[in-house]
Amino acid sequence: MKYRIGIDVGSTSTKAVVLDRDRAILHRLLQPTGWSSVDAAERVRTALEEWGVPLEDSAVVATGYGRISVPYADKAVTEITCHARGAAFLHGAPRLMIIDIGGQDTKLICTEGGQVQDFVMNDKCSAGTGRFLEIMANTLSLRPEELCALARRGGGVSISSMCTVFAESEVISLIGSGRPREDIAFAVMDSIVKKVCSQAQQIRTQDTAVCLTGGLCGVEPFCAALSKALGVPVAHCDDGRYAGAIGAALCAESI
Repeated sequence: MKYRIGIDVGSTSTKAVVLDRDRAILHRLLQPTGWSSVDAAERVRTALEEWGVPLEDSAVVATGYGRISVPYADKAVTEITCHARGAAFLHGAPRLMIIDIGGQDTKLICTEGGQVQDFVMNDKCSAGTGRFLEIMANTLSLRPEELCALARRGGGVSISSMCTVFAESEVISLIGSGRPREDIAFAVMDSIVKKVCSQAQQIRTQDTAVCLTGGLCGVEPFCAALSKALGVPVAHCDDGRYAGAIGAALCAESI
């Protein structure tokens, strides 16, 4: 096969990556998943056609929330495995703890040589997820990246609730009490950071590098806050949001 294609159909966004035989990234696609994972997969198929990447000369692996909705995939692989392989490929650390903040869940994965050793997953509550940040940012009439940037100038406020609904009520009360928006933004970001740190305590071992993947990996204020809270540098790169798709494309090499 000339091409290896990885498709990560997440709850919020769909990512696709095309690798050549030398593992060079030829194409990337990032788009909202929308209400239908099947439609998102078809939009990826259209993009592949536009790029001149024929499915008959490609091995395709799907991952993520909607991985079973990609009818032209040769195989479906769990997002835990794909994120582990993708992050190890991007960062090259022999031992790595991956923090992936997705739309509906937050995954922490410990790997060695790209293989999963342990993981924890926040999949029953949206606290600490991208959706939590999006809801709070909307309440403050901000975009998520704007909230994180504003949070750098704030402090002195905390959000006690781990439930998104109650936390939103706290934010609304803080707004009503006249607290500066930067202080409220700080409380929101600090809440997410503390949630991630709590999960990290369950699996993190010494001498393990840490990286961030997902939509927040390009948001420097958040990466800086997370690094400070964990006490270690948190590596991140622009392709970190494609880690799942890259890992899926790497899994396609075995097809």
